Amino acid sequence: MKRLEVLKILEINLKKGFVKVVPETLDDLWHLYNVIYKNDEVYAYTTREIKPDEKYARPRRGQRVPVFLGVKAEKVSWDKLLGRLRVHGTVCQAPEIVPTGAHHTINIALNTPVTIVKSEWANHHIKRLKRASETSEKPLIITAIDDEGYAIAITTQYGVKVKVEERMRLPGKLEAEKRSTAMNEQFKKALESLRQIWTANPSPIAIIGVGFIKNDFVKYVKNKAADVSKSIVDVKSVNNSGVAGIYEAMRSGVLSKAMKHLRIMEETEVVEEILKRLGKDEKNVTYGFGEVKKAAELGAVKKLVLADTMLRETSNEKRLRIEALMKEVERKGGRIIVVSTGHEAGAKLLALGGIAALLRFAQR
Repeated sequence: MKRLEVLKILEINLKKGFVKVVPETLDDLWHLYNVIYKNDEVYAYTTREIKPDEKYARPRRGQRVPVFLGVKAEKVSWDKLLGRLRVHGTVCQAPEIVPTGAHHTINIALNTPVTIVKSEWANHHIKRLKRASETSEKPLIITAIDDEGYAIAITTQYGVKVKVEERMRLPGKLEAEKRSTAMNEQFKKALESLRQIWTANPSPIAIIGVGFIKNDFVKYVKNKAADVSKSIVDVKSVNNSGVAGIYEAMRSGVLSKAMKHLRIMEETEVVEEILKRLGKDEKNVTYGFGEVKKAAELGAVKKLVLADTMLRETSNEKRLRIEALMKEVERKGGRIIVVSTGHEAGAKLLALGGIAALLRFAQR
């Protein structure tokens, strides 16, 4: 039986301020992106161009060799399209052949140990890493198809990754023969794309779409690719085509059964609940740092909901205030949900200032 791929924690030593892990999936890299901050130290194997007389002059050419070194982070960047996590900073520990203080970028690679050193580890960082090490989410492949084309996306812990989108318009129903031929060609292309994605990552499949074309496509898949069709777990109707339909399906909850185990579904549901209560002008919801802080001091916060950028892309002073608020909420029995800004729910939360709370009781 194939072992589930999860973040491997090799050591946690909070007294010495370090955690050593091995990322095994792109989701693991996403978690590390949300844990590594400016001025943290990151140690890993990397490659560097070594110049024989680097200390004295800049020769024209050097040789790139593998080295183990540490950098003090100045910039952390995540490219979700390429699945690449990079930490740029000044070298703080390295072999003698690499000058300390020089700049270097570590590309954090899958299946390679990395050590992160902080002056102080926040509780939510450790919780995030432990959660990533305990569960491996099986993604959901969502295929939207109708008479305007098709789109296929795959869920991740940081959002939805659109793998393919093909726009086309089928002939009208009055041109039955042309429509049938064009639909067959569309189904053939869509199945080819779906099979390629499913083969690379065998996962449950949900088929959505406007009208009845999605049902005809499900029948087509059963006839042409029985192995793929066995992974279809849900077929649902939506009002929008393509990628817009995929986001609608997630937002509306029509795929809640198929996605109930996914982190992205929990994030979407909590943000939609916040917006629903605000829309009804209910008093058991609030947003904005000041208002949420007041509610936390009263012990009213049941769920504190934060955009990940509130922790990752903010000043150290502001982040410490937010982390103090998080501790206060947890101390009084509240729950923290950090929402990825890599999908629609995160963008909606940012429009509210990036912080909101569902309350135990109404406030005036």
